[in-house]
Amino acid sequence: TSLHKPMYRFLSMLAITNLGLSLSTPPTVMSVFWVNYREISFDACFAQLYFVHSFCFMESSMLLAMVFHHYVAICYMLRYSSILTSARIGRIGLAALCRCLSGMLPSLFVLRRLPVCQSYVFSHSYFLHQELIKLECADITFSSMYGLAVVIFIVVLDPLLTLLSYIMTCKRVVSITSQREHLKALNNCLSHILAVLILYIPMLGLSVVHWYGKHASSLVHTIMANINLLVSPVLNPTIYSIETKQICRGILKVLTPRKRTK
Repeated sequence: TSLHKPMYRFLSMLAITNLGLSLSTPPTVMSVFWVNYREISFDACFAQLYFVHSFCFMESSMLLAMVFHHYVAICYMLRYSSILTSARIGRIGLAALCRCLSGMLPSLFVLRRLPVCQSYVFSHSYFLHQELIKLECADITFSSMYGLAVVIFIVVLDPLLTLLSYIMTCKRVVSITSQREHLKALNNCLSHILAVLILYIPMLGLSVVHWYGKHASSLVHTIMANINLLVSPVLNPTIYSIETKQICRGILKVLTPRKRTK
């Protein structure tokens, strides 16, 4: 019950998002390593692509919602509980879910109706929108432009809004005269800043490799794709477990054997 607070509700949404992203790729990975099956149906390709992109966008949306939480907690401390009610947090989560699940649908619907004229060897352990376009032999202008618009709307807009929120939060922190309050406010934001960096830096690196490293070794593409997929779900639980005392105590309570009473 000590975790039934707005911050931990957002953390639970982020954890579910990371879990969903991690579960999007095992079917294809296990089919290769367990039974050496190296082909995938077109429908399975579309399904995996949809979930991978949707959960990536969902994570970006949840980090944006969490920076809003930090802004309210620091700038509107006295009204914190009245602003971030359970119902409002639920509506924020639902809006983020609808935004991400519907973002890729129009482009995938158009791509699904186009003819495929070649086979393709993917360098990733999962499927990306950019590589799926290479399979089509019809006009892909709409899908390319729509994919670019989605990237600008989510992958570019979310970091900009996050940066703007932190600028406003820093202005508020600077106005606090106590140095102790400065450190407390910055410490509360540290975990979120690290989570933002480990999401967007690998994503940016993968985009750079895709656009400007077309002649690079396939190993480079594979490493960057796996880093983009694994770093965030692996490091987010570690960061928040270390930085959050309540979660840390809960983990220690589970791992520490209880003394038997006679």
